[in-house]
This record gives sequence, C-alpha cells and structure tokens, in this order.
Amino acid sequence: MSRTPQDSLHAAVFVTPAGADWLASASASPRGVQALWAGAPTAPVTLPCGTAFDVISMDALFGRRVVGRLWTDGPGTGPVAAQGGRVMLFATPGTAQRLPALLGWEEWRAAAPPLLCYGRGDAVTVPPLFPPDPDPPATAPLEQDALGHGAQEPGAREPGSPESGVPEPSAVESGAVESSAPEPDLPEPAVPEPGGTRESTPAPSPRWLVAPDVRNPWLPGPEVLLWACVRAARTTGNDLVGTAVTSAPAVLPS
Repeated sequence: MSRTPQDSLHAAVFVTPAGADWLASASASPRGVQALWAGAPTAPVTLPCGTAFDVISMDALFGRRVVGRLWTDGPGTGPVAAQGGRVMLFATPGTAQRLPALLGWEEWRAAAPPLLCYGRGDAVTVPPLFPPDPDPPATAPLEQDALGHGAQEPGAREPGSPESGVPEPSAVESGAVESSAPEPDLPEPAVPEPGGTRESTPAPSPRWLVAPDVRNPWLPGPEVLLWACVRAARTTGNDLVGTAVTSAPAVLPS
C-alpha cells in the first residue's frame, strides 16, 4: 500500500506519466487513452469508475471544508479535481455505494449538501493532464492591411510631388474646408434597459487540485470520508449561516 499524502506532505499540481498510467488503467483500453493524451494532452477524458477509483462530488464550499479537514487533521487526500463549481474526490472502489449508507446513520447528515457518488457503471470526465495554454496574442496586421491604412510601399512618391505625377487634392476634397451641406440625423446608440441580460462569466476550466503523480496513489475509503464529512458538516451547521456559496477551489498545503 502506498503511503498517505500526509506522510510526505506533498500535493502534486500536474499529472505525471505514472499518474497518467493510473488514470488510464480505469479504462477498458488504456492504450487508447494514452494515445489520445499523446495527441491532445490538454483535452479532458471521460473514464469509467468502479475499477481503479470511485469519485465523490461535493459542493465547492462543503468540498473545501472536507479537503481541508482531511489535510489538517486526517491522512490527506488522493487526487482531487475541481470541475463545474464542484470538488471531486477520488476514493477507493466501492466508496460510492458504501458512503451514502454510512452517512444515513449520522445525525449531522442534514447539514451536509447532497453528495454525488460515482461508482461501478458510472463515468466521470477528468481534467486534462496539463492546463490549456492561455489565449495566444493577437496576430500582427497583414502587410496589405497596413498598406491600406496609410503605409506606403517602398519607393512610392508623395501625392503632389513633381516626381509622382499625381495632383495634390483640393481643400474641399481633403476635408479641410467645412461643407455647407447639413449632416444627416444619425440614430442614437441603443442604451440597454435596466435588468437586461449581461454576458455571463465563463466557468473556470476543469483543473487538478491534487493531481495523481504515482502509479498507485493512496485513496481514502468510505470510513475516512465519513469522518471528514461529519466534521465538515458540524462546522457547516455551526457557522454556515450567512456564508455565501462560492466556487473557489480548496486551499491545499504547499
């Protein structure tokens, strides 16, 4: 059995080749998953649960409390991901079936948000091995566009010069003299009404909070997660009133 993360106080941010092998082992075709990652390492992949791992998905705020409890007072965590405003904890196979039954006996279960448990027969989308690159910088304008906006070709003559043979435009043609023609009435720009729709902020891309970095990572079982959920629920029941729900990722030790 691998050591618990708390033994080494280590939390990986990027998936290592050994961690990628562990993730791919959950698939019926590990080589196919590895080939997909080889061509697109920044692409998320959907993997089945129940063989290499189960996944317990929690509300972001409650999940942050659970992860914090596991790292401060417990053995640590296995791989943890953030996706769609939720925290996904990777657990031992069978946890998805056992944990809800254990929580059903706890008096603090009402204070905990509903958990989404993915086990045998389910599948989850895991974050990419590496975060995607930031948006590329804007490309420079093409040379012909630059020439169309006042740039001159090499060797070109200024208009009105004796060498160019092009007469200099008159003052009216160039706009130096005001025209007596009235300006057309242009419509005023539309002002959005109060309460109108606004552009929504794009959701953060899936990312690893604790990435798998070994071939056989330590995973919490149902009893460990029960312990962390009960203590997080107690904290939630005591001071959650007036606390806004947020999608901020869990704060993990460096």
